[in-house]
Amino acid sequence: MKFLLDQDVYLITGEFLKKLRQDVILVSEIGHAQSSDQELLTIARNTDRIFITRDRDFGELIFLKKYSVGVIYLRILPSTIQSVHHELEEILISYKENDLKNGFVVVEPGRHRFRKLKDSEHR
Repeated sequence: MKFLLDQDVYLITGEFLKKLRQDVILVSEIGHAQSSDQELLTIARNTDRIFITRDRDFGELIFLKKYSVGVIYLRILPSTIQSVHHELEEILISYKENDLKNGFVVVEPGRHRFRKLKDSEHR
């Protein structure tokens, strides 16, 4: 799967995904560490990537402002990295890439919630 990682995602999470043979790009690698949240979602959509973030503000953009791009929101702390990574790996096994591109997933230690995006007009 193809992912775009927000600047607030721990580097160890990017390394974890790469070890699972996922296609990972950090926003800082493409010169967008200071871009607005809206710009980052547009980049993810235009590059056909699922956006991964630790910033809860993206839920508002997805559901209230109707940005139609897949987002994985990590509720992760240094003390919960291993359990959140385990749950993230389960998500990669359980969902197809297209499902994740059309959903909003909240990942917490030991569980996750998947919500399908209803509005796909921006795709």
